[in-house]
Amino acid sequence: MTKPAHPGRMLFVNMPVADLERSKAFFAKLGFGFNPLFSDESAACMLVGEDAFVMLLSREKFAEFAKLPMADPATHTLALYCFSVSSREEVDSVSATALAAGGTEADGAEDHGFMYARSFYDLDGHGWQVMWMDPAAAEQDADTPA
Repeated sequence: MTKPAHPGRMLFVNMPVADLERSKAFFAKLGFGFNPLFSDESAACMLVGEDAFVMLLSREKFAEFAKLPMADPATHTLALYCFSVSSREEVDSVSATALAAGGTEADGAEDHGFMYARSFYDLDGHGWQVMWMDPAAAEQDADTPA
């Protein structure tokens, strides 16, 4: 992998949710934590990676930021969210937990040998993929010149 073009940058993805507390409980079951410094009754800062966060925002709060009408994630796809885990087994475990917590399966498992993934819709209909990639394959790709 190459060095980041902009070291120190963080990624914040803003996502509208119908019921903030319900969404926080759902994602907590999947192992995500929240930063209380950037959370209140209308927003929750979900920690995804070292420098990556998803801001779960009430629909009202999200509308304050959005200049265009909000789409219904149950009928329109605007983005797909993917996060990695450390093993194939964890892909299955996180996916099973998401389904048990009220999510719905988006499609079956995808097994590419070096990469394994499963997809689900969260409680609001946002599409998520949980994936594992063989570290050797990821490192080999990083060594390939662009």
